Amino acid sequence: MAINMKGKSLIEINHLTLEEIYQIFDLSASLKQERLIGKKHHVLEGKKLGMIFSKPSTRTRVSFEVGIYELGGIGLYFNQNDLQLKKSESVSDTAKVLSRYLDGIMIRTFDHQDVIDLATYGSIPVINGLTDLHHPCQVLTDLFTVLEKKRTLRGLKLAYIGDGNNMAHSLLHGCSKVGMDISIASPSGYKPLDFVVKESMENAKYMGSKIEILEDPIEAIKNADVIYTDVWASMGQEKEAEERKKKFMKYQVNPELVKHAKEDYLFMHCLPAHRGDEVVDEVADSSNSVIFDEAENRLHVQKAIMALVM
Repeated sequence: MAINMKGKSLIEINHLTLEEIYQIFDLSASLKQERLIGKKHHVLEGKKLGMIFSKPSTRTRVSFEVGIYELGGIGLYFNQNDLQLKKSESVSDTAKVLSRYLDGIMIRTFDHQDVIDLATYGSIPVINGLTDLHHPCQVLTDLFTVLEKKRTLRGLKLAYIGDGNNMAHSLLHGCSKVGMDISIASPSGYKPLDFVVKESMENAKYMGSKIEILEDPIEAIKNADVIYTDVWASMGQEKEAEERKKKFMKYQVNPELVKHAKEDYLFMHCLPAHRGDEVVDEVADSSNSVIFDEAENRLHVQKAIMALVM
């Protein structure tokens, strides 16, 4: 049964029901297939999406801008200097003004509260394109990609190796929502936030799946169907890069580590990858790697999200 998601904001995956997640996946698959045969869509004809970028991005900007265009709408790009957001104007006032002009907002920023405030004070759907706390569009894309390749999600095991950052948080929410086991290996002091783990444990209990927060990457990766990693120092953490590199070197995804996973494991990375740090070429370019399928699928999944909520 189709669920009406019109007007719903996507702030984090934990706010979605399982039915809504699979509705996004179903529409993503349809839009991807129809794009391959050249079918045009006008479901967002005349709709305007404001795209606010406090953090730059290759994949997020191009996939959202191309996506809204392919659905018949218009994307307006704003960098951090184009708006008075949190400078000479409050987030609440900006949200109310933009709601008079636009049909939806996508924001990629540092502070997660900015996304919450835009959704709270505005009257149009807000899509989280990334914050320091969550990256829901990426993880919905990741799960869609796994579903494409493995034909199922429930019962699979994903091993995340590295920093307990926004990607780890959204993967915890996403895997636990769809019934996947997830093992996260991070060094002490870099583990996912406790409240995100607790929320995910509740989901996992309901779905009958398993969550592990570990320090040993070998233990985490044992019998994994999917191996995931991310950069060791995210945007805004550049000054910590050298210190982090020392602490994370044993968390590098390399041929020796992946031997402990299932032979047909999928390797995933949200990109950009710092090759030679968190992953080496032999893994990133192997036949197990689906990193560029992931990157492409950002377009299809985000088109589905926009079509459903705008």
